[in-house]
Amino acid sequence: MPNFFNEMFADPSEVRAHYSDFHRWQSQQSPQLIEQKRTEAELIFRRVGITFAVTGDNEGSERLIPFDIIPRIICADEWTQMKAGLIQRVTALNMFLQDIYHEQHILKAGLIPAEQIFKNEQYRSIMQGVDIPLSIYAHVAGVDIVRAGAGEFFVLEDNLRVPSGVSYMLENRKMMMRLFPDLFALYRIAPVAHYPDMLLDTLRNAGPKDSDNPTVVVLTPGMYNSAYFEHAFLAQQMGVLLVQGSDLFVDRDIVYMRTTRGPEKVDVIYRRIDDDYLDPLEFRADSTLGVPGLFAAYRKGNVTLANAIGTGVADDKSIYPYVPDMIRFYLSEEPILNNVPTYQCRKKEDLAYTLDHLAELVVKEVHGAGGYGMLVGPAASKDEIEFFRQRLIASPNSYIAQPTLALSACPTYVEQGIAPRHIDLRPFVLSGKSVMMAPGGLTRVALKEGSLVVNSSQGGGTKDTWIMEN
Repeated sequence: MPNFFNEMFADPSEVRAHYSDFHRWQSQQSPQLIEQKRTEAELIFRRVGITFAVTGDNEGSERLIPFDIIPRIICADEWTQMKAGLIQRVTALNMFLQDIYHEQHILKAGLIPAEQIFKNEQYRSIMQGVDIPLSIYAHVAGVDIVRAGAGEFFVLEDNLRVPSGVSYMLENRKMMMRLFPDLFALYRIAPVAHYPDMLLDTLRNAGPKDSDNPTVVVLTPGMYNSAYFEHAFLAQQMGVLLVQGSDLFVDRDIVYMRTTRGPEKVDVIYRRIDDDYLDPLEFRADSTLGVPGLFAAYRKGNVTLANAIGTGVADDKSIYPYVPDMIRFYLSEEPILNNVPTYQCRKKEDLAYTLDHLAELVVKEVHGAGGYGMLVGPAASKDEIEFFRQRLIASPNSYIAQPTLALSACPTYVEQGIAPRHIDLRPFVLSGKSVMMAPGGLTRVALKEGSLVVNSSQGGGTKDTWIMEN
C-alpha cells in the first residue's frame, strides 16, 4: 500500500479519535441506505443546478460535480493552527501587493528579483500608485492546502484573482444536514452557513470612503461561464444583484447600474471576470464582458473592485516560492504553514535537476490553473515526459517543479465500494477591516485511483469539510 497519511485511519485497524463517532455510525448503515442517499443527493444537486462546465468537453455539456457523502473531518487544534497560518499568509500577500504597486520596499531589499514582477504577465503597471480602500487587494482568497508525509499541512498554491468553489462548500453542508441530520447530533461541527454574511460585510466595509450605505453587485461574464452557478448563488445568498457588463455604465467617473427605476450608483463590484476583460478602454479592446470607463472610476476611488486589479501577480506560481520571505519581511514572523519545496526552472541549477528527475516530479506552468499544463512524472508515459522535457528546454521561465507529494487520502465511495482517494482543501479567507474565514473550506477529491489531480475541471469531486468544535 502507498505510504500516505489516511485522514480516518491511523493504521488499518485503528480509527483516529476525531473520526471515531462517524466510523461507528457508518458501520451501522446498510449499503442500500447509503446508495439511496447518494442517489438522492445527485437528484437534488441536479434539480438545484449545481453544475460545472468541463473545459475541453467535446459534448459541450455541464456536469454535476461528484459529491461524496463521507466527510473530511479536521480536529479543532489542527484548524486553529491552520487558521493562524492562513491569516498570516494572506495578510503578507496583501502587504506585498500594496508594496509592489507603491514603494516596492521588498524589491529594493533584493528579496525578489525585480524582473520576476515587472515581466510577469499578471503585473499591471496601470495600477502603480493607485490607492485602494484599506490597502486590501485580495478581499477573497482561496488557499489550497494539502497534507503530506506524516500529516504536515503544506500550502500548494494561492488563488487571489477570482477564486471559486465556496458555493460548493455551502451546498455540500446543506446536503449533509438534509441527508443525515442524526450525524449532526453526534458532533459539534462548526457552522459555515454565515459565509455569505461575512462576504457581504467584507465587501461593504471595502466601499469608497464617501459611501455610508454602499451598493454591492456581483459582476459575472454570463451564464456560459463554468462557475456561473456560483455567481448567481452568492448574489442570491448576499441579497445583492447579479449583473453583467451591459447592465453597468460609467458617467463622469461614477459607475451606475441600469434598473427599472432608473440609474443606481454602484459602490462595490465583486467581479468574477479576469482583469483583461474588465474595461475595453484600458485592457482588451475586444471585450464585451466589461464596462467602458470602469478603470477611470476605480482609479479615482469612486468604486471598489474585489478583488483588485493586478492581484494575479501574487498568486503566480513563479512568485509562490517567495511567500515565506514575504512573511518574514513584512511581519517579522516565521511562516506557520510551509510551502511545498519548489524548483524554479528559470534557475540553471533548478532546471538541470528538474530535467534529470522528470519522472519523479510534478511540473507546472507558472500561469497555469485548473490542473492543466502540468506533468505528474510518476503517472506520465515516456512520451509525455519527453514532450515536457522539450517544453522546459524551450521555455524554462514558464515552469516550476515540485516533489510528487503523497497527498493524504480519505475514505470515499467509489464504484468498487469504499476506498481511499487523495484530497486537498481550499479554505476561503476574507480580508477587510479584519481577516476572517468560515471554518473549513472546500475539500476536493481525486476520484480516479492513484490520481493526485483533484480539480473539478479534471473530473474531481468534493466532500463536506467538518471542523470540530472543542
